[in-house]
Amino acid sequence: MFSVRPRPATVLHVCTDLACAASGAAELCAGVEARLGPGSGVSVRRSPCLGLCERAPAALAIKAGDPVRTAVAAPATVGSAVLAGSAPDSADEFLDACRAAGKDIPALCQGDTLTPKNACRVCVVEVEGARTLVPACSRRAEPGRAVRTDTGRARHSRRIVLELLASSVDLSTTPEVAGWLKEYEAEPDRFGPDAARLNEEPRIDNDLYVRDYAKCVLCYKCVDACGDQWQNIFAISVTGRGFDARIAVEHDVPLTESACVYCGNCVEVCPTGALSFKSEFDMRKAGTWDESAQTETTTVCAYCGVGCNLTLHVQDNEIVKVTSPHDNPVTHGNLCIKGRFGYQHVQNRD
Repeated sequence: MFSVRPRPATVLHVCTDLACAASGAAELCAGVEARLGPGSGVSVRRSPCLGLCERAPAALAIKAGDPVRTAVAAPATVGSAVLAGSAPDSADEFLDACRAAGKDIPALCQGDTLTPKNACRVCVVEVEGARTLVPACSRRAEPGRAVRTDTGRARHSRRIVLELLASSVDLSTTPEVAGWLKEYEAEPDRFGPDAARLNEEPRIDNDLYVRDYAKCVLCYKCVDACGDQWQNIFAISVTGRGFDARIAVEHDVPLTESACVYCGNCVEVCPTGALSFKSEFDMRKAGTWDESAQTETTTVCAYCGVGCNLTLHVQDNEIVKVTSPHDNPVTHGNLCIKGRFGYQHVQNRD
């Protein structure tokens, strides 16, 4: 169920968004590919905005297989606080560095097992010398650069983004959003009752997981997890443009008719509950879902000899869902269909 194709040692993401495209991103890609050649261990990929518009054309090199991305060459500061040094355990993105220094920054689309996508723009910060606000999830720490995380400009931007998201989609199952809305004094209702809103019905076409796109913020994490970053199945992608953009399988057919292999890795990375276990969806609908009453036990999957770690979420002596530790060196949070959904035999009372 996992890809056996070798992953390149380093992936060079070259931004092809508007500013970089106008500044020669295509020529940059062609030049780099011609210079490296096959067998170099470096893969060149076209990527959406990297948040480095002031340095167009921009490129970002990331070592494959390093979900924590733990190398930084020089210190950076937030106000007067040193965020990251040259120690091996230092973070290299501003978001990780800020959190390591005790400066929490809200983020929706950031995932610790995926390459940053810069989609939600909730984590923007002010960086000394940068003309625009930059996404903290992907911007690298640089020598002598001061980062301001709580300025009026950054707070205003986060408030607007949160208002736009909360006014168009259902964020009721998104962790921490209620606190962010209060902290930044966001008022989604100020756009009035006529504001465009996603009101799609949940798609329940299988017994394993539910797709509730009325909660989707288009963070692309599910697309990346299903695509070249983990599963290499490419069963889901984005269809439509503008407000009509949606996550969908090919030809928007039922999931059972698609290329989906039901690994559930898209469910694992979804930050809003747009993708959820069928068991969790049913319990939330019945009003019986209670995370405070759940216990978590990590064990080893017994289906094969790979050694994947499973975290069993148990409520009322029943397994309600299965996840996997993101820091596990075997799975990095990923599982196959058996590991994630094949737990019914454990609690079969017949």
